[in-house]
Amino acid sequence: MSIFNVYLTGVGGQGIGLLSGALGTAIVDVGHKVLGCETHGLAQRGGVVVSHLRVGEGAYAPRVPPGQADLVVSLERLEGLRGAVNMLRPGGRIIFYDAEYQPIAVRMGEAVYPKVSDIEAEVASKGGTVERVFDEDLSDPRMQNVALLARVAALGAIDKITPARLEKAIAASVPAKLLETNLEVYRRNLGL
Repeated sequence: MSIFNVYLTGVGGQGIGLLSGALGTAIVDVGHKVLGCETHGLAQRGGVVVSHLRVGEGAYAPRVPPGQADLVVSLERLEGLRGAVNMLRPGGRIIFYDAEYQPIAVRMGEAVYPKVSDIEAEVASKGGTVERVFDEDLSDPRMQNVALLARVAALGAIDKITPARLEKAIAASVPAKLLETNLEVYRRNLGL
C-alpha cells in the first residue's frame, strides 16, 4: 500500500480522540503501518481538534501535508469545509457528520455558516466525492463519531477496514457501560 492520508477534524468534546483511536487500532490490526498525531487547540472551549493518520510504509512523518488528504472525516460542517479546502487532495473523499457548531463570529452575525452545498461545491471543484452522515435517532450527540466510523467502514474508505474489523476496534475503545449503545448506533449507520 502506498501512503494513504486521513485527516480527522471536529470541535472539542465531539470525540475525535475515540474516532482516531478506533480507526488507528483497526488500521494496525489489519497489518498496515500507521503514524498519527493530534492537535487539540482550545478543545475545552469548543475549539478545533484535528487528528492525522498516515497509513503505509512510505510515511515517515505523522502530519498529513496540506492538500494531500485522501480522506477527510469531519464531525462538523464548518470543519468539514475547512478540511476540504485546506487538506483534501484532488479526487479525494470527505465523509462529514452534518452537525452545526457555530463560532462566535457566526452567532454575532459577522460571518455566515456554510451550507452542505458549500462542501459539495468545494469537493466537486477537486473532482472528489462527499458523503453526508446524519442520524435522526441519535440519543447522544457524542455518538456522532461512531456513526461516522460506520460510514467509513460501509464505504470501504480505507483498504481492508471492514465493518467487523472496525466494530472490534470500537469495542476495544469505548467504556463498557457505553459500549452496547454505541454499537447499536454503529450497526444502524452501516446501512448494510
